[in-house]
Amino acid sequence: MVGPMDFTTNDEIGLLIAGHEQPPVILCQWHHPYYQRLLEHELGMGKTMDVYMWSLHITGRERVHPAIWEAADRLEAEHGIVCRPFRKKDLHAEVARFVKLYNTVLERNWGFVPLTEEEVYHYAKDLKPILDENWAMFAERKDTGEIVGGALTLLDYNQVLAKLNGRLLPFGWIRALRERRRIDAVRVIVLGVMPAYRHTGVAARLYQMHFDAAERTPQKGGEMGWTLEVNESMNRALEGMGAEIKRRYRVYDRPLADPVGS
Repeated sequence: MVGPMDFTTNDEIGLLIAGHEQPPVILCQWHHPYYQRLLEHELGMGKTMDVYMWSLHITGRERVHPAIWEAADRLEAEHGIVCRPFRKKDLHAEVARFVKLYNTVLERNWGFVPLTEEEVYHYAKDLKPILDENWAMFAERKDTGEIVGGALTLLDYNQVLAKLNGRLLPFGWIRALRERRRIDAVRVIVLGVMPAYRHTGVAARLYQMHFDAAERTPQKGGEMGWTLEVNESMNRALEGMGAEIKRRYRVYDRPLADPVGS
């Protein structure tokens, strides 16, 4: 038995064990602190993996290591790679590009389950009303158009939902439209680069584009993740960008043959 998690690691996973004092951002779960005691001490669950949610600072460029900006600025001239916004009007084709990128970037991750194009298209239709082209982007080769990296970031609509008290009708939708303009945070769902291009500065340029977006929108910060605790390269890169761990989730396991509480 492994969990808690949704059907796969492509959705919400883990029990919140640190960061309870903060309200959950979009597509993040929240649990009471005593759940950890119940799972570990009363049900005998053992730790399988921890995952991190990181703070995202997208103001104050001086806090970021200068090497990141240097790599971003050299990307097009040295490697012929450009970055562009996600095109909502071309949703089906963009989804196909995202599936290939996502499955290639994450295929070696612990617990990875490949996404199908049908799954992602379903997600995309659900997310299209809240998808902001300022915060979704691809990196592609200028000569071939091949997608080599990308990022999907969502506005933190939990800020809106928390004020509706579960009531969209009859007039909650009016408040939702008004409150949408006041969302000041985002969540990076995924930011990834194809293995052959990880030395080029694509990730640095995608991160730079988040700073650019923050300068023209009300969103000035948020959270990134999740990342596996064993993903040292990504975690060190986030530290280099000035990020800090804001939440920690834990996935447990227990052989089903064990009696409960043993």
